[in-house]
Amino acid sequence: MTKVILKLREWLFSRVVVVGLLIVIQIALLTLAVLRLSRYFAVFYGIFMLLSVIMTLAVIDKEENPSYKLAWVIPIMAFPLFGGFFYLMFGNPRLSHRLSERLTREQDRLTALMPPCREACAQAAALGEELRNQSEYIARTGFPPFARTETTYLSPGEEKFRAMLAALEKAERYIFLEYFIIEEGVMWNSILEILERKAAQGVEVRVIYDGFGCLLTLPDDYFKTLRSKGIRCIEFNPLIPVLTMFMNNRDHRKILVIDGHTGFMGGVNLADEYINARVKFGHWKDAAVMLHGDAVWSLVIMFLTMWDSLSDERASDPERFRPLPEELPEHKNGLVQPYTDSPLDREQVGEMVYLNIINRAHRYLYICTPYLIVDNETVTALLLAAKSGVDVRIITPHIGDKWYVHLLTRAYYPQLVRGGVKIYEYTPGFIHSKTFVADDRVATVGTINLDYRSLYLHFECGVWMADTSCIGEIREDFLRTLQRCEQVTPDSPLLRMGGFKQLIRAVLRLFAPLM
Repeated sequence: MTKVILKLREWLFSRVVVVGLLIVIQIALLTLAVLRLSRYFAVFYGIFMLLSVIMTLAVIDKEENPSYKLAWVIPIMAFPLFGGFFYLMFGNPRLSHRLSERLTREQDRLTALMPPCREACAQAAALGEELRNQSEYIARTGFPPFARTETTYLSPGEEKFRAMLAALEKAERYIFLEYFIIEEGVMWNSILEILERKAAQGVEVRVIYDGFGCLLTLPDDYFKTLRSKGIRCIEFNPLIPVLTMFMNNRDHRKILVIDGHTGFMGGVNLADEYINARVKFGHWKDAAVMLHGDAVWSLVIMFLTMWDSLSDERASDPERFRPLPEELPEHKNGLVQPYTDSPLDREQVGEMVYLNIINRAHRYLYICTPYLIVDNETVTALLLAAKSGVDVRIITPHIGDKWYVHLLTRAYYPQLVRGGVKIYEYTPGFIHSKTFVADDRVATVGTINLDYRSLYLHFECGVWMADTSCIGEIREDFLRTLQRCEQVTPDSPLLRMGGFKQLIRAVLRLFAPLM
C-alpha cells in the first residue's frame, strides 16, 4: 500500500502532470475571461467578433497549406467569440523569434561550407533529366549531392542497433547523436556505456534530445546526468507550462555521426520497442541507412546547425570535424544526398522530395509509412500515378500506436483504393519505416512521416539516393514485408463503416492538420 501511495504521489508531482495541469488552468482562465468580458460589456463582444473576422481573413490570405487553413477557418467561424482569439495565440506554427534567428544564421553560416562537388554534379547530369532535376531541387535547399558514399540499408531496427554499436566502438575523435526519443533500457544503456567509455578516452561526445519526445522516457534534467559522465548534452525545446504554439515544433530527427566518415539516418529512435526488446504494438518494423563517405559531411552540418543554435557556447569550428581523407572510400557508388526540413521557412522540403518521386515514377512506387494522413496534393499525385499505370503500393500498420491517428489513416483508404492505389497493412504489428523506392533507381529513407506534423511542424531529415547499391535492398525488403501484410481491397471490411464511425473519421480528417 505504501508503494502505491508513493508511486501515486510521484506521478501527481511529475513534470507531465504539473505542466499539463498548469496549461489546462491557463486555458480555463482565458476562456472564463473571454466569457465574462463579452457578457458584461457589449463592446468586448464586438471586439472579439471583429477579431474573429480579421483572423479568418488572415488565415485565408496566408501562404499555408489549404487543409491547415480550413482546419482553422471552421472553428473560428463556428465559435466566433473564441476562435479568433485562440488563433491569435496558437495559430502561427513558428518557433520563437530568437531561436528562429539563431537557426537561420547558423544554417547560412554552415551550409556555405558545402559547395557543390563537381564530380557529383557531373554524375547527377549523367543520371538523366528526371533524376537530375530531383537532385537539383534538394541542392537548392543547401544540401548538395555526393558521389563517393557507401550506403547500407538496415531493417528492422535490430540491424541498425548492431551496426551502431560496432561503429561507435570504432570512434576515435567525436560522436554526435540527435534523437527525438531516448529511453533508458537495453538499447540506450548499451549505447550509453560506450559513450561514457569513449568520453573518458578523450572522444568528444555530444547529444541532443527532444524535450517532448523524451517527456515520458527520461527523468527531469537528464542532460545533467549525461554531463556528469563527460557527455555534452542539450535538450531541444523543453516542455514548459506556458500556452504557446511553438511547443508544437519538435526535433524529430534521428542522426548519428562518427568521426565525420560514418553516419546513420532513419526512423529508429533509441528506445527498446524500436529493436523489439520490448513489445508495445506487436512487432515493430523500422528502417535506417548507414552512410560511409563524403555525404556524412551533410549530417555533420545538420547537427552543428542545431547544436550551435541551442548552445550558449561559442559557435563550433566545423573544420575540425571534417573526416580524414584516408577514412573515405575512393570509388563512386551512385548519388547520395542527405537533406533536412524545418518549420522556419515555407519550403516543405520533405513533401517536395516525396512528390518528386511520386510524380516521376514510371513502373512502380513502393511506400512504407506509419501514418497516411495526406493533403490534397499528395492524394492527387498518388491517384494520378496509379491511374497512369504505375504500380503504387503503400504499407501501413495493422496495429496503430495512437487510436485516433490509426483511424484517421484508414479514413484515406477508400479514395486511394478506388483510384487504384494498393494499400497493405502490416499484420504482425506496427511499421514505423519511412521509405520510398521507385523504378529500381531512386529511393529515400528518413524520419518524415506522411502527416501534417512531419511535413510542416517538425525538424526532419532524410537521405535521397539514386543508383546506389542499397536501392535494390529497399525494394526487396518491401516485397518481403508484403508477404506479412493483408491487402485492403474495395470490398474490405475496413472500407465499410457505420454512420457514427464515418462521422468520426470525417471530423478527424477535417482537423488532421491540427493534430
